[in-house]
Amino acid sequence: MDVEYTGRQTTITKKLKLQAEEGLAAIAKIVGNSASVHVILSTDKYRQIAEVTVKTKHQKMVARCEDTEMIVALHDALAKIEQQAIRHKKRYGTIKRHPKSDSKASAAGVASPVARKTAVVKVATKTSVGRKAVPMLVHSFPSHSPLAEPHVVRSNDAVALRPMSVEEAVKEAAFRDREVFVFRDHAGQAMVLYRKRDGKMELIEVP
Repeated sequence: MDVEYTGRQTTITKKLKLQAEEGLAAIAKIVGNSASVHVILSTDKYRQIAEVTVKTKHQKMVARCEDTEMIVALHDALAKIEQQAIRHKKRYGTIKRHPKSDSKASAAGVASPVARKTAVVKVATKTSVGRKAVPMLVHSFPSHSPLAEPHVVRSNDAVALRPMSVEEAVKEAAFRDREVFVFRDHAGQAMVLYRKRDGKMELIEVP
């Protein structure tokens, strides 16, 4: 991947470059190595801002995050880009796969699982004339229905890397657009914020 760095009122250190390269390596596994990347790190008073732009043939992804520490802001921006890339890959893969599978099934005239399990059995019945074979349909079903395996995507975007108050955690969860947000207060107590269906945030203290 071609990576361009821009520093605005801040110095891009080797540590920040190494952090960016590690995050972009994970993104490259999703979008490929032909993408171009522009990393902009800037300082505005006490705010540290990280903006990452990734361009591929089919899409342009932009993530902008800010924090009091540049390492945290850059981590959050890279995590958002990775999530965007995963969502795009899923959506693109779904559009490409489903019409083909449906058309192939209809063209080949493949029977459904229930139809394939259907057999015609001739049962002999006794009548006044004699024995006569009567066709009957017998259906057999699997003993248990196959369950789809859950798809799990690992993400650090819902976890705070630094201690913060409850008010700060509520603002951070809203900024990151997360329904669940895990953080520690300044005393080291682990807590979980959860947005209920009515829109209210519920605070859970982890024992």
